[in-house]
Amino acid sequence: MLTSRWRGAAVVAVAISMSLAAIATGPAAARPSAGPSITVTHGRTQPVFSYRDAVREHLMVQTRADSDGDGAEDRVAVDIIRPRETERGLKVPVIMLASPYNDTVGRGFEAEKKTYAADGSPAKFPLFYDNYFVPRGYAVVDVDMTGTGRSDGCPTIGGKADVAAATSAIDWLNGRATAYRTDGSEVKATWSSGKTGMIGHSYEGTLANAVAGTGVEGLETIVPISGISSWYEFARTNGAKHWNGFGPWLAGSLDSDPPEKCQAVRDRLAAGEDDATGNYNAHWKERDYLAPPAPQVSKVRASVFAVHDLSDYNVRIDQFADWWEPLAERGVPRKLWLGRYGHTDPFDWPGRRALWVDTVHRWFDHWLYGIRNGIMDEPRVDLQSGPTTWTTQADWPARTSPSPLHPKSDGSLALRPATGTDTGSFTDLKLSEADLTADPATARPGRLAYLTPPLRTGARISGTPTVDLRVSLDKPTSNLTALLVDYGEDERIDWSRNDPLNGIHDGLRGLAEESCHGEGTAADDACYRKTANVTVRGPSEVIARGWMDAQNRHSLTTPEPLNPGTSYRIAWKTLPNDYEVKPGHRIGLVLAGTDADFLYFEDPTGAKVTVDLAASRVTVPVAARRG
Repeated sequence: MLTSRWRGAAVVAVAISMSLAAIATGPAAARPSAGPSITVTHGRTQPVFSYRDAVREHLMVQTRADSDGDGAEDRVAVDIIRPRETERGLKVPVIMLASPYNDTVGRGFEAEKKTYAADGSPAKFPLFYDNYFVPRGYAVVDVDMTGTGRSDGCPTIGGKADVAAATSAIDWLNGRATAYRTDGSEVKATWSSGKTGMIGHSYEGTLANAVAGTGVEGLETIVPISGISSWYEFARTNGAKHWNGFGPWLAGSLDSDPPEKCQAVRDRLAAGEDDATGNYNAHWKERDYLAPPAPQVSKVRASVFAVHDLSDYNVRIDQFADWWEPLAERGVPRKLWLGRYGHTDPFDWPGRRALWVDTVHRWFDHWLYGIRNGIMDEPRVDLQSGPTTWTTQADWPARTSPSPLHPKSDGSLALRPATGTDTGSFTDLKLSEADLTADPATARPGRLAYLTPPLRTGARISGTPTVDLRVSLDKPTSNLTALLVDYGEDERIDWSRNDPLNGIHDGLRGLAEESCHGEGTAADDACYRKTANVTVRGPSEVIARGWMDAQNRHSLTTPEPLNPGTSYRIAWKTLPNDYEVKPGHRIGLVLAGTDADFLYFEDPTGAKVTVDLAASRVTVPVAARRG
């Protein structure tokens, strides 16, 4: 149910849109007699404007950030494509994509980049949004993030200057900022309705989250795809490092300027990240949209259509889940698609492309034009439950009951806790997950493994398992890894396979056949390669992963080394998932030290970790099975 703020906004949006076109509730909508207007049929804006004849502009928008410290505030490059009819009084909303990738790694499965005509106007906009939405009465605005593409400044990797690029563009669209043509003359967005929706994948989705977290007026909705909500939790988990030198490396790869221009900024990024300790600090708080006491998520005014992959280990699934929960608490209007691939875009999910285009079309129509098309009356969540199966549900996670599972000295994982003084121990070695999960019944020095009996009816896990251990160490700290594993032969999406030479990444294979979505020109067509699943049949799959640096058990800012030989309770969350364990399969719990696949930059301490089995458990959120 909408809160009063969003109910009121929806009423206002409907009233405004009725001056442009009749709201479609039947086969077709009436068109006003005077002036250009949109056409709405079956609750969808129709392609009545020419893409070929659209206005294409390159502008520089003034920000209030000076990311490179040269004494001049940055200007950011903004490329615009809008219907020609906006020159004759048509006012349109904006679909905005703010990106750092436009002239470096490119965007989408086919790594598209911007191109420009001889006169400097934009000729090619990456991805399909311009081809599809401009004929339907939208402007598409592509913003080069600060320090990338044609924008001034230096990338700050999630810092305030990065976010200023898009917020300044939204301010300009609403008459609150200044923009300049290439000849230096000022230009105003007289054609803008003032309403903007942001969309994008990865860093682009992160910017959508961050801009929404500023509460900027005019941003009505966001569609963050695999977006980050905390850069610290992207680079670390509970003090355990996934990356060293990430910020300076990424900033250098995104910036096409001479290296010396932004070296000082990269040096500040390196100092701020503090790889020597992995601790949370002011650098990370600036890049944390969830940080108390005044989290940016509390300022979100826009509706949110979130998309993420459950097997995304680039931007891990907790980045979505930790953002989704406070949005729900605040009553923000939400929608969600969850896939099972790696770091992908739903436009490339096999068999879902047409549905995705239609769904995001109806979403923008509803939130930017106020069209009553039923998008908010449908099930909130689309969930991929298997390689080719999808289900819908009212929300995520599903309603669950906590199910504690207890490790025992006989290697079992049981509903009842162990008794007595039984313990298990492992050494903090650096082992791959293939080694950690193989042959769970065999004792190995770098891990402990426990198994349930074969499940008679199967089980669905929805949400975030938690690990609660009583341990003692013979050294001041150790990395700790907990893996919840599905042991059972099955065909699964091979999300970890990446073979660029054969067009394979993150569980998808690019095909020669294309599908087209929108209109095109010689410089910018609307056609993209279709994809197919890449699957693998295997004996096991990790359901959930969790990591912890034991000395950060109480605080991410202030480590507390352990006293060797003293017993401590250490509890932490694993990554969330939504996963069905089939009948006959077994659930395993693996406890270990340094996970070589995900804590690549960590060194093992060699500590011996002794686990008090009677005082340890993993709690799994188990949902009712689908009928």
